[in-house]
Amino acid sequence: MDALSVPVHYRLGRPLRSLRISVTDRCNLRCQYCMPEPDYAWLPRESILDFEEIAVLVDAFTSLGVDRVRITGGEPLLRRNLPRLIELIAARPAVRDLALTTNGVLLADQASTLRSAGLHRITVSLDTLRRDRFQAIARFDELDAVLAGIDAA
Repeated sequence: MDALSVPVHYRLGRPLRSLRISVTDRCNLRCQYCMPEPDYAWLPRESILDFEEIAVLVDAFTSLGVDRVRITGGEPLLRRNLPRLIELIAARPAVRDLALTTNGVLLADQASTLRSAGLHRITVSLDTLRRDRFQAIARFDELDAVLAGIDAA
């Protein structure tokens, strides 16, 4: 048995099964706990992994026992052509669960396409259903868009 076929374990002996991949640092909200600075310094686009590089990473981790992949950001729905990445990852037989975490603002327009591309699950981060609190936390009035995204999902 070679080293790549031995599952990696956490310090407590549990196998490493989950991988989180941030596909962008950009976000369409400015939540106080996430982006407190008024002027956030974005990574240069050429510094962000392309989809083929991400697929290579997924292959490397699945060879070590990972079978669950979660796409995150910033706000991953801002990443151009995201359904193509979902298709690339979903096509890997070792990936049993493919999920995405989003703030939901852009989800209504993309939910169906993401599902068709092979996405299994979506987690929508929503701090409150009270409009005033939502605006205070996120600094934008996008509650209706988030609720529409949840409905579409």
